[in-house]
Amino acid sequence: MTPSRLARVARLLLGLAGLAALALAWEAGHRAFGPFVLPSPVEAADTLIRLFADGIALPALRVTVANALGGFLAGAVLGTALGVLAGLSWPVGAALRPVMTITLGVPPIAWVVLALLWFGPQGGAPAFTVLVTAMPIVFAGAAQGVCARDPKLSEMARVYGAPPMLRLRALLLPQLLDHLLPALATALAFAWKVSVMAEVLGGGTGIGGAIAEARAHLDLPETMAWILLVVLLLLVFDGILLSPIRRRLAERGEGASRPAAARPVGAG
Repeated sequence: MTPSRLARVARLLLGLAGLAALALAWEAGHRAFGPFVLPSPVEAADTLIRLFADGIALPALRVTVANALGGFLAGAVLGTALGVLAGLSWPVGAALRPVMTITLGVPPIAWVVLALLWFGPQGGAPAFTVLVTAMPIVFAGAAQGVCARDPKLSEMARVYGAPPMLRLRALLLPQLLDHLLPALATALAFAWKVSVMAEVLGGGTGIGGAIAEARAHLDLPETMAWILLVVLLLLVFDGILLSPIRRRLAERGEGASRPAAARPVGAG
């Protein structure tokens, strides 16, 4: 087994150990405070299975995934484009940074209220709220990544006549992703939180609406089951969307750190 594969297995095992420790802490809280305060993990998991078996969970899941991922992807694309533009042009950056700071400084709950007034409870309020929450986070990462590039390397590539696509792939993108990836991971985590919060307040048909209904019925196991589903969604989509990029960055970093003598003949 190669060192990189060993490192991936070690990271996976450590991640599973962290999740197991969290589950044990949850069980300890259940035993300490009782089921009226904190249901057990087994009870929450059984309730979640029942919600899927009864055909309740899947429609709510589809709505929340559409709201969270739609808003996240729109915010990621817009934030990345504006961030790269701000990093490449200082006048654009000087104009956009205060706007993004204000946008990020407005609490998500305020955006939820405004979006509900603009779009209505059954409209695009959750997706819009996710967009305006994710966009400034991604913008900051993209702008920082572009500004962190080494100007000497860019000048050398220009002097030697490197094609624009080669400069983009070999110089700009690696440094951009080093800063953009953590911002994307943060924005993705916020996407689920904000989407569910908007659905709770708006009485939507997604997971947030189901949580609001369970709260109205004082059904704590069902509430925890829906929260567990949100956490599972975050882990799954983080693995699907961000883990491959994270893995490529780790492999690039390992390749760059190897001594020249240890690299294969002909490696750049």
